[in-house]
Amino acid sequence: MDLDEATALISTWTEREGRRRDLLMPLLHALQEAAGHIDDSWVEAIASAFNLSRADVHGVLTFYHDYRRQPAGRHIVKLCRAESCQSRGGAAIEAAATERLGVAMGETRRDGQVTLEPVYCLGLCAIGPNALVDGRPVARIDMAALDRIAAEVAA
Repeated sequence: MDLDEATALISTWTEREGRRRDLLMPLLHALQEAAGHIDDSWVEAIASAFNLSRADVHGVLTFYHDYRRQPAGRHIVKLCRAESCQSRGGAAIEAAATERLGVAMGETRRDGQVTLEPVYCLGLCAIGPNALVDGRPVARIDMAALDRIAAEVAA
């Protein structure tokens, strides 16, 4: 989505939903759902729509981890880094995942096939370590489960 398309989406969305400041995050979610990320070049148009500063919008985009400022890979693997998962071997799973998936944590592989991201609690603490694979929870991750995830995202 280019800037003109994003601006049109922002305009249509705000005409329908409104321009109150509390609607900034729902708009950001709508933009991300439509485009897969929120490009930095759209920040000025977003700020203008809500009568906010660019710094206000930038602050929201950088504070909340779920907003993407770059396109994600075709598959998104999120590994839990919360204490419970870490105490159950999460660090070893993370190290193996970066090797098996061929991408560093917080990055997208060069071929665009997979993005590996941290997440800080999936609410499955008793059965960790855990992950989300394309939005699907996967619990009790061990090396065999990691091999299955790697095969799934490689397909």
